Amino acid sequence: MNVEKKPLIILMADDDADDRLLAEEAMVESRVLNELHFAEDGVELLEYLKGDGKFADRSAYPLPGLILLDLNMPKKDGREALAEIKGDPALRRIPVVILTTSKAEEDMIKGYDLGAASYISKPVTFDALVDLMRTLGKYWVEFVELP
Repeated sequence: MNVEKKPLIILMADDDADDRLLAEEAMVESRVLNELHFAEDGVELLEYLKGDGKFADRSAYPLPGLILLDLNMPKKDGREALAEIKGDPALRRIPVVILTTSKAEEDMIKGYDLGAASYISKPVTFDALVDLMRTLGKYWVEFVELP
């Protein structure tokens, strides 16, 4: 039985404009059928997820099937946002992959304790980012069973 897989909607929360642009280019380059949306900080991430303000239109800002979360952001950092997401019954089932430059073991431990599905250090090269986006897309679309 060949079940048609739908594109995965990915929401990336990262305050670095260059990182967002590179992620978008890497997603296109990886040729994985996914849709990528962005939030620029933890406050905007929660507004997006709750459909508040400019994110009220769910056809333009659909709920993601996966969140890529940077830890070090202004206003509300990734740790605070993750705790809020996992504390909200309407959002806590959305898998969160921490994608950060932080290699601090305490950040890794806290991320997993707060409910992150994975903790990944940001790749240094564009080719490595393309590989990561391809792998993430394939893994979350083709292998993982989500409710």
